[in-house]
Amino acid sequence: MWQKIQTVIEAIYPPRCLGCGDLVTSDFGLCGTCWRDTPFIDGTVCESCGVPLIGATDGHRIECDDCMAHPRPWTDGRSALLYSGRARRIILALKHGDRPELARPAGLWMARAAKPVLRDSMLIAPVPLHWTRLARRRYNQSALLAQSVGRATGLPVCPDLLVRLVATPMLEGMTAAQRDELLIGAIGAHPRRRHRMTGQNVLLVDDVMTSGATFAACAQACLDAGANQVFVLALARVSRDT
Repeated sequence: MWQKIQTVIEAIYPPRCLGCGDLVTSDFGLCGTCWRDTPFIDGTVCESCGVPLIGATDGHRIECDDCMAHPRPWTDGRSALLYSGRARRIILALKHGDRPELARPAGLWMARAAKPVLRDSMLIAPVPLHWTRLARRRYNQSALLAQSVGRATGLPVCPDLLVRLVATPMLEGMTAAQRDELLIGAIGAHPRRRHRMTGQNVLLVDDVMTSGATFAACAQACLDAGANQVFVLALARVSRDT
C-alpha cells in the first residue's frame, strides 16, 4: 500500500533539483549541471577549518593562513563547500528563504566531509541562536544541519547544549578582531546540559565559517564546561580566494 501511495505522490510531485528546480531522479538531489557548479571541497584541506589548499599532504599538519594567524581553541575542523556561487544561494535559501528541507542533503555532504574528524560517541551540537532571533526566523538552521549530520553518522545530537546569552548583531562586514570582541561572554553551556560535555568529544555544527569567531566562542564554552576535545564542522567556508 505504501509503495502505491509513494508512486502517486511522485507522479504528482516529481523530484526536482535543489539548485535549479529541474526534474531529477531522487528527492533532495542536484542535477548534473548544478552538481558541477556547486563548489564541493575535496583533496588537500586545512586541518583546522577544511578550506582547500594547493599541494599534497606530506604527513605534517597543514593549516591555511587564517588558521595559522588565529590559533583555534578547537582541535580539527572541516567544511563541505566553499561559500560562493550556487553553494551560497543554497545556504541563503536555508537560512533566510524558509527552505528547511535543504538541511537534509546538506547534512549528508557535511557528514562526508567530517569523516576524518569523527570520533566514537562524540556529541554533536549546533551553534546556538539567541531566542529573539530564533523567534523571528522560526528555526535554527544550524540545529537542522546538526540533526541531519546526526542521522547520517549515527552520533547523538544535543540541540541546546549551548545557549546564546547575548543578542549580538549580525557579524557580516566586521573584522575578525571585532567579531572576537563582540562574542566575548556571548555563548555559554546550557546549565542543564553541561554535564553531557564532561570528558566528552564535541562536534560543533554551523552553516558558514567566516573568521571562526563564533566557532571559537562555542568551542571555548565547551572546554570551560569540561569537554575533552572540540571539533568543528561547517556547511561552507568563506575563503579569501572566493
